[in-house]
Amino acid sequence: MAHDTHQIAEHPGGHRGEHRHHGHSHGVTNASYIGSERGLWALKYSFAILAAGALMQLAVVMLSGSVALLADMIHNAADAATAIPLAIAFIAVRRPPSERFTYGYGRLEDFAGLAIVLIILGSTFVIGFKSIERLMAPRPIAMPSAVAAAGLIGFAANEAIALLRIRVGREINSIALEADGYHARADGLASLAVAAGAIAVRFGLPMADPLVGLAIGALVAMIALQAAGAVLVRMLDGVESRIIVEIQHAAGHVEGIDDVANVRARWLGHQLEAEAEIAVDPATSLREATAIADRFRHAAAEHLPAAFNMRVVITAREPVH
Repeated sequence: MAHDTHQIAEHPGGHRGEHRHHGHSHGVTNASYIGSERGLWALKYSFAILAAGALMQLAVVMLSGSVALLADMIHNAADAATAIPLAIAFIAVRRPPSERFTYGYGRLEDFAGLAIVLIILGSTFVIGFKSIERLMAPRPIAMPSAVAAAGLIGFAANEAIALLRIRVGREINSIALEADGYHARADGLASLAVAAGAIAVRFGLPMADPLVGLAIGALVAMIALQAAGAVLVRMLDGVESRIIVEIQHAAGHVEGIDDVANVRARWLGHQLEAEAEIAVDPATSLREATAIADRFRHAAAEHLPAAFNMRVVITAREPVH
């Protein structure tokens, strides 16, 4: 016999059998706020490190004329600039939802990620142009030892930033900040390439400098494309498959839930919004069903991000005879 599924009850005022735990929503708001604070903290320190490193590299570029170091400096300066849209997004998401923006402003973080990708792509074109220009009109670089030292300092700075951004990005579930961390790690490798190119120039291979510049440009382009893919998945409401599995798994461990269906989730910045429909025994009272929904939500939250909110629709299913 087919199952007869219907809403278990109506709330006063004719609402469907849907439930949202308001106390947990308040916790979500706090978690999102704390996440934004942590993100801003990471951006502040990484911006200072990158800006100082770029200024140091600029001074060496002016003295040496190294196009490879110029490419690295341009990219580090662009990286420092990417902190600006991300910081604006982290500040904006702390604002409470409004009547017009009922889901809040978390999506701004994804747009900031898109802006970061565009900035990175722009730096790629500048690096490529300068490197090709030097290949067509080669000239020796001065102070190769200073260029090599600047490259090593750039590597150390970028690795420190990578560790900071990746760690904080994972803590607050910000894909934009985490992607920026991996980007910084790749930049560190580019800085090592600058040092290697300078050593090659010192040993009589002047073409190594612009060739390293081109290699850096190619590496940055690859990073930009990978970051663009991750950002677009978020903007299209894509989520990791494990999130849906965790929610379904949680339902299977809550007494009173006969079935779970229509599980959906999406990221709004670093906050996860989800919804699910659960079926309970038709003899269950509204109070009992509400308690079951609470247990379901808390069971799911144990394995999902702190900034997590879920709307639960409660239905009753007639038993099969």
